Amino acid sequence: MSWKKVRTAVFPVAGLGTRLLPATKSIPKEMLTIVDKPLIQYAVDEAREAGIEKLVFVTGRGKSTLVDYFDQATELETALRDKGKSLAALEPARARFGEIVTVRQQQPLGLGHAVWCARHVVGDEPFAVLLPDDLMVPGALKQMIDAYAELGGNILCTEQVPAERTSSYGIITPGDAKGRAVEVKGLVEKPQPQDAPSNLAVIGRYILQPELMRVLDGQETGSGGEVQLTDAMARLIGKQPFHAVTVDCVRHDCGDKAGFVLANLALGMADPDIAPKLREFLSRS
Repeated sequence: MSWKKVRTAVFPVAGLGTRLLPATKSIPKEMLTIVDKPLIQYAVDEAREAGIEKLVFVTGRGKSTLVDYFDQATELETALRDKGKSLAALEPARARFGEIVTVRQQQPLGLGHAVWCARHVVGDEPFAVLLPDDLMVPGALKQMIDAYAELGGNILCTEQVPAERTSSYGIITPGDAKGRAVEVKGLVEKPQPQDAPSNLAVIGRYILQPELMRVLDGQETGSGGEVQLTDAMARLIGKQPFHAVTVDCVRHDCGDKAGFVLANLALGMADPDIAPKLREFLSRS
């Protein structure tokens, strides 16, 4: 079977960021910076690197700065030119015409509902989903696109988690292995450790077929009374190919304070301009 190219990526960015209060009272969590770039920029860069052509932001109230960030900053650019300074740092933060589309999730009804809100933009094509909270270094989506070219169907990004953490993730039932990929035989949302079929957890990157949207049309609720993406995917297993891929990158969970600080430290240590100062500080601590 010939599978269509993945051209569209969905970014569910309507969440309130309650684990990062009080900063997220007025700043979208996706606009919080890791070193010198906001989280949303890392996710967009990853999508562009993977060949994505259309970026769909599923937003909520108070999230307009996400779109404004990718607009052309005319006054700032003029000021930089007048001072003879380079505009290179601003280039990734400028969207091409038509590259970004926004839709509104008017109620916080879960990740599955957020993805479903993008159904009319996605249309009848496969699409990627990127959760900016999960900062992947280097980007994971290009590796998943490569796996999709070989395997087709639906591709999930997974990593091994400690048994006591399975209740925080969607967990797969693994089947036959194919290199870095493994067939997905089942999916369960946030199982208790004693009920988990494995410790392979689905993390914030997906490649999905458009039939998933038809499943989400039913708006069935699951864990937490929300429309769960995991539950919708589970209903397609056996009807379409499903594989999980363990990618060669490091994930930083920037949705909580510890993960956010650790991500800044890790990427700061990889920056030759500031790493010496960080090492000096850490050596004194």
